[in-house]
Amino acid sequence: MRILHTSDWHLGRAFHRVDLLGAQAEFIGHLVTTVREREVDAVVVSGDVYDRAVPPLAAIELFDAALHRLADLGVPTVMISGNHDSARRLGVGAGLIGRAGIHLRTEPSAAGTPVVLPDAHGDVAFYGLPYLEPALVKDEFGVDKAGHESVLGAAMDRVRADLATRAPGTRSVVLAHAFVTGGEASDSERDITVGGVAAVPAGVFDGVDYVALGHLHGCQVITERVRYSGSPLAYSFSEAGHRKSMWLIDLDADGSLTAERVDCPVPRPLARISGTLDDLLADPELTRHEDAWIEATLTDPVRPADPMARLTERFPHTLSLVFAPERTPDDRQVSYARRLAGRSDQQIAQDFVAHVRGAGPDEQEAAVLREAFDAVRADDAVREVAR
Repeated sequence: MRILHTSDWHLGRAFHRVDLLGAQAEFIGHLVTTVREREVDAVVVSGDVYDRAVPPLAAIELFDAALHRLADLGVPTVMISGNHDSARRLGVGAGLIGRAGIHLRTEPSAAGTPVVLPDAHGDVAFYGLPYLEPALVKDEFGVDKAGHESVLGAAMDRVRADLATRAPGTRSVVLAHAFVTGGEASDSERDITVGGVAAVPAGVFDGVDYVALGHLHGCQVITERVRYSGSPLAYSFSEAGHRKSMWLIDLDADGSLTAERVDCPVPRPLARISGTLDDLLADPELTRHEDAWIEATLTDPVRPADPMARLTERFPHTLSLVFAPERTPDDRQVSYARRLAGRSDQQIAQDFVAHVRGAGPDEQEAAVLREAFDAVRADDAVREVAR
């Protein structure tokens, strides 16, 4: 069976205020063409179809058009909800849509109920594990500790239990939306840390033939059978070096697989440039970036006059301007944003405690902070669903 694995469409998302809907529509067209020309047997979309729980109408219309085009091809599609999606909203009409061969899996309770698709060698069972917010699903899965590993492990126990009841030789594919150990994050994914831990080990998924992951925006291989497709478009300048693609997976009769990357259209290249303003305007090496979307970091010791206007004369698609004067890290003028860059909410809170009290939180106090952050994120998830 030939499977096309994609994820993290984030329909409705902009890039530094640049509307990407046209680029997203171009990607949908590319996906449909790939399905037709490469004779794909099944499409899997591993979450974050939309960029937010209540997407704009134009994004919903694009999703609707994508569903119609996929259904017209007669190629089954399996989709799950991600942490950016409202699972309940995305799942509306799932039963009816399923009759057209578009199978939406947004309910955690259905983790052990696969979409079964046949090919010349027998059945392939597709198990959809939507994003599992630990605090909200721990009761469903009967786990004591609300953590990503425990709820995903319980969901996979249901998958393996169902698979054990099926005919010998039944192959299996799991769709999941999670941060798996070994994956490389970018700046555009929403933090899903719970209890100070974001990642789950790849071993959670043992026992299935292929795991189609979503959440991380870089295409990457965790193991031969566990892969991220990544997002089809870049959604932050940290993805400037990404090669955006989908996985074309050929699953053989014995469960062995081969994988090929299928490149996605690039609306405009991304580039990060750094230096003094005068150097950036004069450097001949930067000519190749003049048509790119630009993030420029200015290292001038004193902020120059009209930097954006001057930059856009040479780089008309400059979208982000960062000021980072070359100073020592202990310089009092180093910006607050730079001191916080790359630090988690938990680390920032613990540093604040240390600053105010003279000593950081002890183990019990750190646990209280983790529980507070977890509760706020779970409450945010509930509020998004209720909106």
